[in-house]
Amino acid sequence: MTIEAIAVDIDGTITDETRKICISAIEALRKAEEAGIPTIIVTGNVVNYAYATEVLIGCSGGLIAENGGIVFKEGENNNAVETMVDRDFVTSAEEHLKEKLGDKFSQHASHDNMYRLTETVFYKTLPREELEKALDDFEYLDQLELYDSGFALHVTDKRVNKGTSLRYLCERNGINMDNVMGIGDSENDQDFLKETGYKIAVGNADDELKEISTYACEKNFGDGVAEAIEKFAL
Repeated sequence: MTIEAIAVDIDGTITDETRKICISAIEALRKAEEAGIPTIIVTGNVVNYAYATEVLIGCSGGLIAENGGIVFKEGENNNAVETMVDRDFVTSAEEHLKEKLGDKFSQHASHDNMYRLTETVFYKTLPREELEKALDDFEYLDQLELYDSGFALHVTDKRVNKGTSLRYLCERNGINMDNVMGIGDSENDQDFLKETGYKIAVGNADDELKEISTYACEKNFGDGVAEAIEKFAL
């Protein structure tokens, strides 16, 4: 078994249910880096949040942010953030939702939307069914994807996802996707786990993610990440 890189989600994977990062995950990812296995952060979060996570842990593989909308790796693309898709459909969806939801839009919209370049996000205080109903008559609905990350609802452009952008980054760096270990916990991680050779679901993962995984961890959150790294990578 050869693992060239580890691709890992943040929320609910290396963090616990309160979004605190698990020390066990940090230690395991650093051991992997020391063994020459780079970690790629793959998240629905904004790029500055993902970059801070990458730097503070000590990951060297680059990052995918906004569910595939953003790719960044130091030393590549003139050290600039790469936007993988135009925001046209998402911007139109925002205007549609502001009209349909009224005050509920601002009440439930994520505070970090001002930093998002390719998607718009709502806290889960807004029921998914209500968001879907508001989008039901949107003209370009077939161009959108709605993800539940477990912590928020993401309205994204379906032309990109975590999987397409992870493959793009790996191919650019000469990494064989068959030799990538993907680790996640929720619905929006399916796209990138499907692209990796080793598909790992932490113990707290959605049942649907476990069904497509090659290994479901016994342990939850970051302890599950450490379990998988020790078992397969180290």
